[in-house]
Amino acid sequence: MEQHSNILKYKHLGIYTHNENVVYMREDCHVCISEGFEALTRIRVSKAMYSIVASLNVINSDILLPNEIGLSDAAAKKLRVSENDTLYISHLEPIESLSHVRAKIYNQKLNYSAYKEIITDIVEGDYSNIHLSAFITACAGDRMDIDEISNLTKAMIASGKQLNWNKKIVVDKHCIGGLPGNRTTPLIVAIVAAYGLTMPKTSSRAITSPAGTADTMEVMTNVTLSSVEIKTVVEKEGGCFVWGGTAQLSPADDVLIKIEKALDIDSEGQLIASVLSKKAAAGSTHVVIDIPVGETAKVRSMEMAQKLKNHIETVGTAVGLHIKVVITDGTQPVGRGIGPSLEAFDILSVLKNEDNAPRDLKERVLLLAGELLELSGKVMKGKGAATAKQLLESGKAFEKFLAICRAQGRFTNPVLAPYKVEIKAKRSGTVQLINNRKIAKLAKLSGAPQSKSAGILLNVHLGDKVDQDQLLYTVFAESQGELHYALEYENNHNDILTLV
Repeated sequence: MEQHSNILKYKHLGIYTHNENVVYMREDCHVCISEGFEALTRIRVSKAMYSIVASLNVINSDILLPNEIGLSDAAAKKLRVSENDTLYISHLEPIESLSHVRAKIYNQKLNYSAYKEIITDIVEGDYSNIHLSAFITACAGDRMDIDEISNLTKAMIASGKQLNWNKKIVVDKHCIGGLPGNRTTPLIVAIVAAYGLTMPKTSSRAITSPAGTADTMEVMTNVTLSSVEIKTVVEKEGGCFVWGGTAQLSPADDVLIKIEKALDIDSEGQLIASVLSKKAAAGSTHVVIDIPVGETAKVRSMEMAQKLKNHIETVGTAVGLHIKVVITDGTQPVGRGIGPSLEAFDILSVLKNEDNAPRDLKERVLLLAGELLELSGKVMKGKGAATAKQLLESGKAFEKFLAICRAQGRFTNPVLAPYKVEIKAKRSGTVQLINNRKIAKLAKLSGAPQSKSAGILLNVHLGDKVDQDQLLYTVFAESQGELHYALEYENNHNDILTLV
């Protein structure tokens, strides 16, 4: 090896960094010295036809030799490297689109071309997490007007694959979120597909919640399907419940979501772009959007909901979607389970028409499925909910649900975590408040969604009268340590559930 060339030999280190590309070099490496690289420098690493941008971590131990280079698992996978491959290292050329990010930081309006350049560089992996954080923060706090939201949405649609079903009507549904346990989507897919409509449902994993639809459905079936596999399932059964990440539909969205999760930020503009870009890329034509409103939901007032509704409808029209926005009650969790497996139990309970199935979940499902059936034009106005109810109570929706799960590879019944603690009422009274955010936090501390069987099982809802020592909810965890952290939080927050 030529001592002063920018070539190093790859050594596998087995370091997991989630989605972040990281490169590891010795501080006395000739490339570091000759190029003046310092820790956290963004550099380009290449091998034959493949190239990535990565952040440099400097090593001062013998884990690497001076002529060796290590990569994070994510970087190694993208670069398709094997042990002892030779890699070429170079300075990163200027990222031109960062000038648009800087302009947005100073509250300047960006056009479609600017957003397209930013999204292209994000998908290429040229942005570090610092750059991504800057972009997300610059767009947050109501700093994007309706034209910018439309432009960002179009740029995100153009950044990935777009599915085409060769059908005039392809339906979909999305909930803005903020309500623990609000797992309506799998039930709606089953009902609508049982009716005969096409509903290729791609969902996100949890961003700031104890479970996303993909997390819950993963308990029961495979959700990581390629776009080819999605097409096969949908052509066979009329619907699917899959994670959108591997399908490469609006791939920038999956990158941004990870950073939004870390920052615990939900930017209205990026929320709309995220939702509608995924719908359009999935080939949807008719979409129902559920906006729950409540003091501790994501959308806290009717004024905010109406503004969001108007923006969603405007942007939806701009990207060619037929949109129906439904504003619903967001004052408390929906159903009984909070956490992937616990929510899966609720879904199956409603599908099986069990006597103790959560009534609030069923009613919400029938409302939204009815709206979707009517929006499609296939069911008369005012007949949607009744049609949905017949499909559910006849067992046809459950048959379709099982058929879709099996087409995706398996159907598995959910299980409960082995450790639990029952939280009981310290006095009698009426349930006046259930804090959505705090009960979601409690479920996350119990291990959800990473621990699929962890979470909370609610026994009461708003307006219920309870006696002293009556069971309010049960906390489930997969380890005693997680249960301890959850209970410590519960003991310090008496306003998770308020009795009067």
